[in-house]
Amino acid sequence: MKFEEVHPLFISHHLAKRSGERKGRLDRGHGHGEVMFLKNVWWPLKGHFEDLHPEYEVLDWRGRSYFADFVFSPKTWKLLIEVKGFGEHVTNMDRQKYCNELNRETFLSGLGFHIISFAYDDVAYRAELCVYLLGIVLSRYESSISKVKRINFADHEILRYTVCLARPIRPIDVSDHFTIDHRTAVLHLKRLCQKGWLKPIIRGKGQRILYYEVTKHGLDSGLWGN
Repeated sequence: MKFEEVHPLFISHHLAKRSGERKGRLDRGHGHGEVMFLKNVWWPLKGHFEDLHPEYEVLDWRGRSYFADFVFSPKTWKLLIEVKGFGEHVTNMDRQKYCNELNRETFLSGLGFHIISFAYDDVAYRAELCVYLLGIVLSRYESSISKVKRINFADHEILRYTVCLARPIRPIDVSDHFTIDHRTAVLHLKRLCQKGWLKPIIRGKGQRILYYEVTKHGLDSGLWGN
């Protein structure tokens, strides 16, 4: 099914489960920016709305209701997502509102929410960047649903680890982190190069390969393990 077919069903499903202000807030608050985020970012990345809750009500540290744009809540973790327009969240915000927003985010982090925000302009005009960044966040928490061979799983985990290092990776990094021998670590790194996910960095006159760095193809195609 297409987004235009699934989205109304998604909202109707949540409206049917709610009453009072929670229902009214979804009816009023799920506006253009939120729909655009789902269409431009969430749907291209996930292709479904399972475990995603629009206009999700949480209480802040004062016991006051706060409605997040979205909360993604699989069984073991919770991701709170906001789409923020420049005018509403910057130019029209006074000092007290600014303080309250930061305090609320800190409080919700303490409750176990992982909080991320996307700028309206990025969702509208640089959606591919938002998809990429959201994919990085989700990759920290999600396991691949597809059945993959053990060796492919190892390759994905090494790629994730390389990205987390934020520097070129060495065979000794792989062998130490994954508790494998040096030869096996080198084989994994060479296979990742064959896939185009890593590329070797050659140093010295002897043309020795000492480091490997992530390629754009690796970030685009290999990181999520799907």
